[in-house]
Amino acid sequence: MTDLNRLIAAKAVRGFGDGFVSLLLPIYLLGLGLSPFQVGLVATATLLGSGILTMLIGVHGARYDNRPLLLAASALMAFTGLGIASLETFWPLMLVALVGTLNPSGGDVSVFMPVEHAMLASNVEGQRRTAVFARYSLTGTLSAAFGSLAAALPGLTASTWGIAPQTAIKAMFILYALLALVMATLYRGLPRRPPTRSPEPKSALGISRKRVFVLAALFSLDAFGGGFVVQSLVALWLYQRFGLSIEVAGSIFFWAGVLTAFSYLLAARIASHIGLVRTMVYTHLPSSLCLIAIPFCTDLAYVVALLLFRSALSQMDVPTRSSYVMAIVSPAERAAAASVTSVPRSLAAAASPALAGYLLGVSTFGWPLIVGGALKIVYDILLLVMFSRVRPAEEITPGEVPATPTTVHAGTQTRLR
Repeated sequence: MTDLNRLIAAKAVRGFGDGFVSLLLPIYLLGLGLSPFQVGLVATATLLGSGILTMLIGVHGARYDNRPLLLAASALMAFTGLGIASLETFWPLMLVALVGTLNPSGGDVSVFMPVEHAMLASNVEGQRRTAVFARYSLTGTLSAAFGSLAAALPGLTASTWGIAPQTAIKAMFILYALLALVMATLYRGLPRRPPTRSPEPKSALGISRKRVFVLAALFSLDAFGGGFVVQSLVALWLYQRFGLSIEVAGSIFFWAGVLTAFSYLLAARIASHIGLVRTMVYTHLPSSLCLIAIPFCTDLAYVVALLLFRSALSQMDVPTRSSYVMAIVSPAERAAAASVTSVPRSLAAAASPALAGYLLGVSTFGWPLIVGGALKIVYDILLLVMFSRVRPAEEITPGEVPATPTTVHAGTQTRLR
């Protein structure tokens, strides 16, 4: 198995676990007697902890071999599953959420991501890089979709074998811990890289520093909006507003995940024609409008239709965003750029689930969806205005002569208008 296939296979295993955990977590916490606001706080703690761990990896990870880092993260994932399965009170659960790898979003918000992104980008360049990130994202999201279907297993086993629902859900968190062992087996096959012996630089980012920081701020705004609509809280809202069972919610999120997964392949094709930034914005805007429209629907069929339509568009920016960040910095800056653009995202996303949980505790109307959609629209507009002229080298056609001076850096060409 190639290194690339090992990383993608590990992404698939992790995505499957995240798929059922994101749906079962709020139901499990409510079953323990926690309030919607406390459920939101647990989701906040998971994202905050992911941000802190990712920051540590970004600052110090370059000095160490990638394989031990990924193995340590796998061990932490196993600890997380066992911890959630064995604890039943709020503050211990908060601690596990803070230091563990729980993912309430159904997407990849974890300490694994910066290391894997840097390893993926080191093996491919140009337009093939976007295709590889699309394949990586597709595999993880498709696996998460099947994980959403697996969220129905506790209900089936409880009714068939007479097991208490909470006990059946606990078994799924133990399965989550076992999946970490599968990932560790895959990571053990990665080659060793000697640690860096040279003195640690003052900053892992060089000339791209300002550009990366601006992108990090924009991505944080998007993540803050996305935190209002993480999959766990959307499932909670569907449960509150329409009394939707976890089995039905799992089937909805399965098809949403399938649409999202195959949208990654379409994203790579669109980006090859209109560019990475325009692909991010032009697909993201209509999906955000869907979010705002959903709370005004009183018929569940329309809600499901809008959720599925949004899923077909909302995540096209995932592989294109990852590829864009890797394209506009030098190879030496890639690991740091991945961390710098992902850490603020995790920290910004950490604040909003608690606010969303509070809003859901006050009203079942769906205010978190409106707030999240509006913030994402602001992000889209700012990204288009500020970065439409920052173009990776592969987007510059041969023989193209800009009408104005250009600046070339780290495989990018920026049109100055």
